[in-house]
Amino acid sequence: VIIVISLVFLQQCESRTYEEISETVIVPNLVKYDSDVKPIIQNNCISCHAVSGAAAYYPLTTYAETKNAINNIIDRIERPSGDLSKMPQGGTLSQSQIDVIKKWKTDGLLEN
Repeated sequence: VIIVISLVFLQQCESRTYEEISETVIVPNLVKYDSDVKPIIQNNCISCHAVSGAAAYYPLTTYAETKNAINNIIDRIERPSGDLSKMPQGGTLSQSQIDVIKKWKTDGLLEN
């Protein structure tokens, strides 16, 4: 009886992948800082990379700061889980968010 009840509950369990539960961002044809990259940076990086943040020495609050740091940003957001230098600390961006940032570089780092 316990086995039957357990099987019924297990069948009702739902398994979801990381991509299904993470924020999905549509990668636009042409990525621009103001409309596409800035919201990702503001929602995931500014808490540390601003004047009052733990990483105030490495700010990402403006277009110029983000543009100048693009190679480091891409390196850090693509590091594997468990790497102490992976950003954002304590989490990760969705693959679609990473793709937007990488495409921004490919598209020429346009501001608006």
